[in-house]
Amino acid sequence: MEKPTKEKQFLGHPRGLLTLSMTEFWERFSYYGMRAILIYYMYYSVAKGGLGFSQATALSIMSIYGSLVYLSSTIGGFISDRLLGARKTVFWGGVLIMLGHVLLSMPAGATALFGSIILIVLGTGLLKPNVSEMVGNLYSEKDIRRDSGFSIFVMGINFGSLLAPLIVSWFQAKYNFHVGFSLAAFGMAVGLIFYVVDGRKYINSVDNQAPDPISSDELRPLLGKIGIGVLLVAILLAIMGVTGSLNVTNVISLITIFAIAVPIVYFWMMLRSKKGHQSRALPGLGVCALFLASVIFWAIEESGSSVLAVFAANQTQLHFAGLHILPGWFQMLNPLFILLYGPIFARLWVKMGEKQPSSPKKFSYGLVLAGLSYLVMMLPLMVSGISARVSPLWLVLSWAIVEIAEMLISPVGLSVTTKLAPKAFASQMMSMWFLSDAAGQAINAQLVRFYTPGTEMVYFGIIGALTVVFGLLMLFIVPRIEKLMQGVN
Repeated sequence: MEKPTKEKQFLGHPRGLLTLSMTEFWERFSYYGMRAILIYYMYYSVAKGGLGFSQATALSIMSIYGSLVYLSSTIGGFISDRLLGARKTVFWGGVLIMLGHVLLSMPAGATALFGSIILIVLGTGLLKPNVSEMVGNLYSEKDIRRDSGFSIFVMGINFGSLLAPLIVSWFQAKYNFHVGFSLAAFGMAVGLIFYVVDGRKYINSVDNQAPDPISSDELRPLLGKIGIGVLLVAILLAIMGVTGSLNVTNVISLITIFAIAVPIVYFWMMLRSKKGHQSRALPGLGVCALFLASVIFWAIEESGSSVLAVFAANQTQLHFAGLHILPGWFQMLNPLFILLYGPIFARLWVKMGEKQPSSPKKFSYGLVLAGLSYLVMMLPLMVSGISARVSPLWLVLSWAIVEIAEMLISPVGLSVTTKLAPKAFASQMMSMWFLSDAAGQAINAQLVRFYTPGTEMVYFGIIGALTVVFGLLMLFIVPRIEKLMQGVN
């Protein structure tokens, strides 16, 4: 593997880790700043500066928005691997994200909302999987610092996620939603400047070229397939319009089916590809188990910006210990606990070395904890009733538990994906990891419709219990999964 142009160090790791972490810092600042107030912007009344959507519609849009963001990672992976290389793909992704936030900052109602969704979805798809793949390219496959490096990467970018809800929510409350969204645009602009200037020195030069450039013979059939796909979507939407079924709910259901089908088809295509087998045998059923586990995990973890955000606004005491808490500030809990746990886990994996639990075991433990984070939300509702406002400490406890689960699944999943990826499918395999998040949030887009006043306790109980059961079942078959992974841990 080619080495970066300068071999400077950052906390004992390649200096490029700082470059890429700071790029994601600002991208996450923009995304989580927007996300901290978006659910309220959609369902608050027009008089309060919102769009006046129903709560159920806002919850579904929020979930499917997140799904589309990660679903688009397949586009980013392909463009990086076959056309531009990771470095250019990340840059153009950042440009689209910035333009999306600029559009959302304009007081143009639902039109600006849906336009910004398109831009941010495409931009994040270009940027996110390729930044993570570039982190993997800083290390050799046998470098024991790899898991620690990804833990530092995840910890570093969460500084942006931590600051964004605090600042953006305050400006939204002080002024209006559009001022808050403009800060997200500013954050992405700063990230782009840092990436361009610092990236010239420390990013691995292998990321400047596409690892598997598309040939002219392949390009024409590809364009034909894209054209057919666009035509089919247009015909389907036209039919829905003629039959009177073209509405937000049905479009979300259509995207849900697509988000679940895409990783299944995509994974099967890579398994059958001769290119993959020429460079390394593609992962089999073992990785399928990890993928399914991550889908379930992300369905719970990503509900923080939808279900738990609504719970924070409607059923939580916002005047606590002499402080007035803004609902959007609860979105700080996710990155806060990652920052607290990150150094512990980064040091733990290095100290344990080869004695650390296998990736499947880490996933199993993470699923059990994720389910428990939902089950604890039943307790205040059982004690105080579903109509009472409960202590904000219950949300703090729920996030504290689920973020331990994230440290067992998210950085570990990123790391094991880069180790399993064949060279010809490097970024596309990273896209597969993000598709688990897309599928989880797509499932959420359907589940959140059952989260209504009066069903909260049942909602948390059923989903939490099923997740715990799946985690225990996965733990039981860990030896089989490890065998299927062919020695990759």
